[in-house]
Amino acid sequence: MIDPEQTTQDPERDAELASVPADLIDDAPPAHDEELARVNQQLDAARQDVLYAKAETQNVRRRLEKDIADARTYAATAFARDILSVSDNIARALEAIAPELRADDKFRNLVAGLEATAREIDKVFASHGITRIAAKGLPLDPHQHQAMIEVPSADVEPGTVVQELQAGYLIKDRLLRAAMVAVAKKPD
Repeated sequence: MIDPEQTTQDPERDAELASVPADLIDDAPPAHDEELARVNQQLDAARQDVLYAKAETQNVRRRLEKDIADARTYAATAFARDILSVSDNIARALEAIAPELRADDKFRNLVAGLEATAREIDKVFASHGITRIAAKGLPLDPHQHQAMIEVPSADVEPGTVVQELQAGYLIKDRLLRAAMVAVAKKPD
């Protein structure tokens, strides 16, 4: 659009602009309006795309931060599962020692060593957020207990854990290993 108020350094150009009829100056060609509208639509679409890209980037960043935090928190999961069998074997060894052998001077140091090892494993588990799942006397929780057998019992309600066959463990708030249990059922 030509502005008649605008002057240039060239007097001939100024005279030429002054001679252009006013109706031609004020009327912008419709093609320019359509092109301007199209460019504005493209600009709005580009702005929207940028907003979506920013939101997606932020979501990806949050997901990665959560994954990193989970990786740090649960990094020892596979190792902890492997060490659980060691802990189970030490517990079985301690249970297998008869009371009369515990009193024997020859076995006293062996028993003390096994007990110290069991305490150290429990201490390491606790420091890494690994806790034993309570089972005996509680109702069966399928999220933490795995029922292996049903035992007829009139002493407790059906569905109550009456025996723990293998200890279960949590790491932080996730199940590491379900407790294998015997569950009460109504007597026949």
